[in-house]
Amino acid sequence: MHITQSPGGTTMSAPVLSIIILAVMFLLATVLPLNMGALAFVGAFLLGSVFLGMSTNDILANFPGGLFLTIVGVTYLFAIAQNNGTIDLLVRGAVRMVGSKVALIPWVMFAITALITAVGALSPAAVAIIAPIALSFAAKHKINPLMMGMMVIHGAQAGGFSPIAVYGVTVNGIIAKTDLAASPMAIFLASFFFNLVIALVLFIVLGGNKLLSSKTGQMIEQAAETRMKVSVGARAAGVTLQGSGSDISPASVSAKGSSAGADADKTAEKTAAGSAGATMPQLVTIIGLIALAVISLGFKVDVGFVSITIAIILALVSPEAQKGAVNKISWSTVLLICGMLTFVGVLEEAGTIKFVSSGVADLGMPLLAALLICYIGGIVSAFASSTAILAALIPLAVPFLASGEIGAVGVIAALAVSSTIVDVSPFSTNGALVLANAPEDVDKDKFYKQILAYSGIVVVAGPAIAWLVMVVPGWM
Repeated sequence: MHITQSPGGTTMSAPVLSIIILAVMFLLATVLPLNMGALAFVGAFLLGSVFLGMSTNDILANFPGGLFLTIVGVTYLFAIAQNNGTIDLLVRGAVRMVGSKVALIPWVMFAITALITAVGALSPAAVAIIAPIALSFAAKHKINPLMMGMMVIHGAQAGGFSPIAVYGVTVNGIIAKTDLAASPMAIFLASFFFNLVIALVLFIVLGGNKLLSSKTGQMIEQAAETRMKVSVGARAAGVTLQGSGSDISPASVSAKGSSAGADADKTAEKTAAGSAGATMPQLVTIIGLIALAVISLGFKVDVGFVSITIAIILALVSPEAQKGAVNKISWSTVLLICGMLTFVGVLEEAGTIKFVSSGVADLGMPLLAALLICYIGGIVSAFASSTAILAALIPLAVPFLASGEIGAVGVIAALAVSSTIVDVSPFSTNGALVLANAPEDVDKDKFYKQILAYSGIVVVAGPAIAWLVMVVPGWM
């Protein structure tokens, strides 16, 4: 049943109705602390069962079981790595590389955040870990806090589309179900270098050159360990994505960060005790992360099964480290992605995807259509969940891209970048985390306005630059 009768007697097509339902979902999840995935399950039920006459089995046939396993597996593995101190070990090791060169501190923070997201951490989780440390360094060494905070966020986005990261798995999983040419590494590298270039521009514009002659003393590790307590509080809060039922806000992050209590103290003690070298569980964890990349990428084995297998091995090696790890699995994000993709399956049944793609194709200007899609992704994602935007827009763009009029890989890469670089916004989780961890001597109101101004520039210019660099060359 693809035509519904409205109370006024007029008819409304199923695609139009489904678009209205989708818009209401985004609005509710943005304005209220509701998980968009839960809304999506409700939307799938109402649209599919009530208006399209689909059975429950038909609706649930669209549930992404493989993606569910992958997200659970990688976030469970990361939670164990977090609990046994491996992530702290990586941070300390990277910080030691700085030596006395202050100018390298922002780049170390960029690199370590990119590494953390590349091996499976959610972008907000990585920012929650690194932002307190990075902004502490900014205060101690007179580094521009805006530059430092944005370097952390762009680092998180740089690694976010690796083939074993949550963003990467989501996008590649959607593409794998289509006839489009898939290129996971191309999407990853496009996001990595795009964010790297932005970080370089930020470094130059916001005074990075002045740091080249600055030197730092022996306070680096001390600062890292001190701010680690605040980071633990944010991590223990179960960081999730903006618009997905998250309780992360500048106020809540600050409160949770300052009230970590006994858990924070224990972690700080472990950090100090383990500063001399890695423990056996940490070495096994590092080997496990390397094995995850080699087995899943080199031998094309399912990422979900490999990651959860390695997580169980680590839990057997160090039972203490897995305590509470299951609770740290990003269940909110699991609900978000699974709900959205189930709803997208119902959209396909309703003819919405074909309807929207035909409308885009009817513009007669593929380049303009691609630019429009990038801006929709960027603007909406600045206020809502990037993951939800990707899960909704990529399927809508698939039929249009399948026509072959424009390069699919370039458009998807541009859409991926456009929908995630805007997470610098103070209305997104990442931007809120940076704002919440601003140094004490920084005017919070002024810092907020600086972040807002920068995010405005990114929203206006980012999608256009991504389109120009990634889409236009494939068209010419």
